[in-house]
Amino acid sequence: MANSWYLWDQDSLIIQVRLQPRASRDEIIGLYKDQLKIRITTPPIAGKANAYLIQFLAKFFHTNKDRIHLLSGATSQNKRIRIKNPDKLLLNTVLQKANIKL
Repeated sequence: MANSWYLWDQDSLIIQVRLQPRASRDEIIGLYKDQLKIRITTPPIAGKANAYLIQFLAKFFHTNKDRIHLLSGATSQNKRIRIKNPDKLLLNTVLQKANIKL
């Protein structure tokens, strides 16, 4: 694996995320150790932060939220997320805008 924050699994992209809920705004910060650090405004109450994270990632990666699944970390800041069939060209463009190399 070239980078430890992501992994291609056939047609899916699996990313390691470090989530910071209750932030002042929604944003992707960049890389934090071996994870993609993301801040969201939603508090971590009753799974709302996880649902909001999936919605945020769907918008960021220009895909349907049904293609994004939380694999692990439901009650943790450290999460593994699967994005099914991301458009690789669009994915590279979006990540470049956030100064993140894939």
